Amino acid sequence: MMKPMTSYILLQGLRFHAYIGVGAQEQRVGNDYVLDLRIGYPFADAMQSDEVADTLNYAEVFDVVGEAVRRPAKLLEAAAGDLVRKLQTRFPEIESIDLKLVKLNPPMGADCNGAGVELHFGREQ
Repeated sequence: MMKPMTSYILLQGLRFHAYIGVGAQEQRVGNDYVLDLRIGYPFADAMQSDEVADTLNYAEVFDVVGEAVRRPAKLLEAAAGDLVRKLQTRFPEIESIDLKLVKLNPPMGADCNGAGVELHFGREQ
């Protein structure tokens, strides 16, 4: 069987309440956020073995996300960067991370679905 050139674990539409924002109101009451993750991870062995030990356990990834979003931050950029660092530290076999973090009700006086950041990281060769 051919091995996939690239394989990804996906976590989409993770919803949570967090305290990320510059304003005092956001730091006090928080806001709602949506997070999408696409994590490059070599799971060809799991395709054969059918064993969770041979892949990236997305429940464990979710635990890391929970840890990261509980930390207050001023900027979405800082919160997203912290999450990427925590994921890379906990799961060193990660090859890449695509992350989208969106604040659903940004305090900017606009009628919109949200404002956020998108990051793309790849392992250095």
